[in-house]
Amino acid sequence: MSLPHAIPRPLVRLNQWTILLSVITTWVTGIMWILAIPLVANLWGVFFNYNPIIRFGRLFLKKAPSTYIPEDAQQQKFNASIASFCLTGGLLGYLLNWQVIGHIFTAMVAIASSIAIAGFCIGCFLHFQLKQWQYRRSLKKSF
Repeated sequence: MSLPHAIPRPLVRLNQWTILLSVITTWVTGIMWILAIPLVANLWGVFFNYNPIIRFGRLFLKKAPSTYIPEDAQQQKFNASIASFCLTGGLLGYLLNWQVIGHIFTAMVAIASSIAIAGFCIGCFLHFQLKQWQYRRSLKKSF
């Protein structure tokens, strides 16, 4: 399955809300397995280009996907990688009874999701900086 060039913003927001709400629900209930929902969905997105949360959300779009503000699929895959890393760290922390580690990793992903929902994507900023660094590095190698 090929990776689309863009993902409609409402679907990206749905994924961000799912991450944030799963972390908050885990904190409130203590049921750590709730973190597996966004973790598995984002891992599928990274490895198989199929995020079930985004696919499910497509059913509820009122307009054609191309009419929404587009989000770059490559950046979203990068963001999903970071979210998966943090969710995995949080879940492992809780499973190993390292509550502090679990809280640190889940807090990082919750804060990043909250800020992204508010309009600033930390993962996108990091992705841009990485691409800039790679470009500058390629210029140095060409001389």
